[in-house]
Amino acid sequence: MQTETTYTYQLLSSDNTQLIEQSAACLAKSFIGIDINGRWVQEPMVGMLDLPYEDFYEFTKEYLEGVVDQGYCMAAVNGEQDVVGVLAGDTSAPEIIGEDVFEGDFKDMNVILHVLEDVDKRFLADFHKRHGREIEDGEALHLFMLGVTALEDRKEVIHELLGQLIAKAENDGLSFIYSEATNNKSTHISKKYHQFEHYQTVDGSSVIHYYKDNDRLHDIPESVAEGTALLYKKL
Repeated sequence: MQTETTYTYQLLSSDNTQLIEQSAACLAKSFIGIDINGRWVQEPMVGMLDLPYEDFYEFTKEYLEGVVDQGYCMAAVNGEQDVVGVLAGDTSAPEIIGEDVFEGDFKDMNVILHVLEDVDKRFLADFHKRHGREIEDGEALHLFMLGVTALEDRKEVIHELLGQLIAKAENDGLSFIYSEATNNKSTHISKKYHQFEHYQTVDGSSVIHYYKDNDRLHDIPESVAEGTALLYKKL
């Protein structure tokens, strides 16, 4: 008889460096790619660009260390105390860098950066048009990275991570949540089970960067990912 797997969900904190390192490894593994019962699962842009694990691990670790004390990075931990799922976000005001920042073996991460900034710029421009101001620190939750390495109950882990951080953002009095969904599955789950919507501009168009129009990403199958879409949930 198969034993039921149980998970606990823990907010990361800067004084628990081991949990941060385990969470960074979980995110990096899930983005680079893992075998799930004979099926290879990975983030489509990372897979297309063939980014190295070591550099992606350092990128995720630096992000977690930079935002962890804002209180919106959560790990799913199994009975063996292994981190098998992570949802990481922040409440910082969005910033557009507008230039390449990665070098060497990790330089192709700039392709992903520019995709994310493309949808963010359109979102921010529309927000300013609607409200006459910029998004402020502490106003919104930006869900940045979701990774799951659990071989079982993957949807349950995703739902719980999303549900707990959504509830926390609501209890903390934030105004809305947004994220850049980079594949069809995450878009579907967020919309169907957690009432996110494609962000609609004042002219009624969705904010999405289509991979078919990107010189480096056009070979990503539309069945896997149409593009990176800006998802939005008002609280």
